[in-house]
Amino acid sequence: MKLLHFISVIAALLVLLVVNQTRPVSGQQAQATPEEWKTVEQAIGKSGSLQPGSVFKIGLPRTDLLVTVHGVAINPFLALGSWIAFKKMGNETVVMGDLVLTEDEVGRVMWSLQESGIEQSALHNHVLDESPRVMYMHIHGHGDAPQLAAAIRRALSYTKTPLGTQPGPTLKKGLPPEVDFHRVEQILGRTGKDNNGVFQFSVARSEKITDGEMEVPPSMGVATAINFQSTGGGRAAITGDFVLLAAEVNPVIHALRENDIAVTALHSHMLTESPRLFFMHFWANDDALKLARGLRAALDKTNSVK
Repeated sequence: MKLLHFISVIAALLVLLVVNQTRPVSGQQAQATPEEWKTVEQAIGKSGSLQPGSVFKIGLPRTDLLVTVHGVAINPFLALGSWIAFKKMGNETVVMGDLVLTEDEVGRVMWSLQESGIEQSALHNHVLDESPRVMYMHIHGHGDAPQLAAAIRRALSYTKTPLGTQPGPTLKKGLPPEVDFHRVEQILGRTGKDNNGVFQFSVARSEKITDGEMEVPPSMGVATAINFQSTGGGRAAITGDFVLLAAEVNPVIHALRENDIAVTALHSHMLTESPRLFFMHFWANDDALKLARGLRAALDKTNSVK
């Protein structure tokens, strides 16, 4: 009898061990899967992808716009990339995003979002001397995921943002050979990726960033973004934004200006983040390797992940 009792106790302990190993730790979210977001994709009319940190992100490049900056025709993936990102928080979903808008679209989109309870946390420029003028609206909301997506879709209906199967201009695939982007990676000390002819870097900060009770992963817009578009003869147009603490702002300005990279905007993107963050946008069109060295000098002034 004692042996049978002992075996029963061991079996019970093993069952408890298995249950505890498969149960999420308190305060953590279960790992998201792409299938969970199908209703969001259907509501928006555009597919997305699962990002690190269980973030579901949908890119909405403004391929309908033909924008030039100082004579450079902008690839939409360089500086015209609207996006929205969703993350589950308990029984709710949080959405953040950045909508690229023409001036005449701003008022109607803002009012539509306000009527749906989706907040605006910033409205500003990213570049200078662009034609036509483009504005960027940062948004934040929480609630039921498909309802949030439907509200954003209604707001986007006041724009010409391509959704579903709407055609856009044909973009060149692959990177042009005149810029050695492998050398650019070596200089920056990071790995980039080709996104429809634009070479992109995303550099996370080392700190934990929160907004209210939610930890904000880098893929929800709190990573430094650096984009290169070849403009011929070994030159590239660069733009993006540095994500900075207050003490880093002026050292980064100095490093960029010292390397002939213009600072085009400095502002916030969120309202209640911790630590407080500033977003610094930049522009230059010059020798790609020279610009990479200037960007590396600026990155070295930040507490970014190495």
